[in-house]
Amino acid sequence: MTKTGTEWWRPGLYARRRPNLLRRMAILAAIRGYFAGEDFVEVETPALQVSPGLEPHLKAFATELERPDGSRALLHLHTSPEFAMKKLLAAGEEKLFQLAPVFRNGERAALHHPAFTMLEWYRAGDDYRRLMQDCEAMLRAIATRIGESRLRWQGLEADVAGPWEYLSVHEACRRHGGIDLAACIGADPLQPDLAAMRAACTGIGLRVDAGDSWDDLYFRLALERIEPKLGLGAPTVLYDYPIHMAALSRPKPGAPHLAERFELYACGVELANAFSELTDADEQLRRFEADMALKRQLYGHDYPIDADFIAALRHGLPDCTGIALGIDRLVLLFCHAERIEEVLWLPVSDI
Repeated sequence: MTKTGTEWWRPGLYARRRPNLLRRMAILAAIRGYFAGEDFVEVETPALQVSPGLEPHLKAFATELERPDGSRALLHLHTSPEFAMKKLLAAGEEKLFQLAPVFRNGERAALHHPAFTMLEWYRAGDDYRRLMQDCEAMLRAIATRIGESRLRWQGLEADVAGPWEYLSVHEACRRHGGIDLAACIGADPLQPDLAAMRAACTGIGLRVDAGDSWDDLYFRLALERIEPKLGLGAPTVLYDYPIHMAALSRPKPGAPHLAERFELYACGVELANAFSELTDADEQLRRFEADMALKRQLYGHDYPIDADFIAALRHGLPDCTGIALGIDRLVLLFCHAERIEEVLWLPVSDI
């Protein structure tokens, strides 16, 4: 088992990181300035939640709450502040953002850390196109504040000041992956054609294993062939996912086989994931139950569904759009650093 026992407080190591940390401060100030100019409220929600987030492949940290009467309840450190922030939308807030410490277990690499900072924001009455505008305007505001518009990582570069690239998932698969995604989905957008996807991936020389699902093959295609070519020269907005990959997003009006979802990339690095939010409580509950069934199948356990969140949806979540952006990755790219630890005041130590 690998341990990360570097003494990051050593003056020499700290001195080398300090310019990055000062730039981090300036980036956070620019972000807060942008949202102040857009009349957002900054909120703070509890890191301790019943449900840590229900994406099937995420691993959460669990803990135990002791009540005054001595009884105990299982809680988790959240992997995202999403559920809590949507409760505030149901309460009546219309524009809100949060710079939240979040926690994901089993993740530590150049672009991953078990504790990191997530920027999440929501707009009531808008859709994902408004968040695309936010991303461009905010990153340009950061560039102006710090005097640097170029993002860099591993020899790749993206300039936030120039025109951005907007690319649909279907077009990205054709251009960078060499497959026709519509043909690989088939007639039923909710039950994509695994045989067609296997044949297409085999045809382009992608590894296909016996137990691979349709999504397994898509994510391998994305990881190996598509993502490394996104955000080169300029940031890329990858938009309109197949509806069965909708996650928490709603179907696209006029094109119900697509979900109003986008991801932001720069230098081949995923920075953000955004949705026109699903507001139907019954459909949301169905998706949560399906995700947790998959989690049990893959990992032998699941996480609780937050009944209070479903109740808030039933009370009424307004039409809204929301996005989560990884602050540490963004700072890393603006600092031209190589690893997340280089832009953290102190990384998590496990010695």
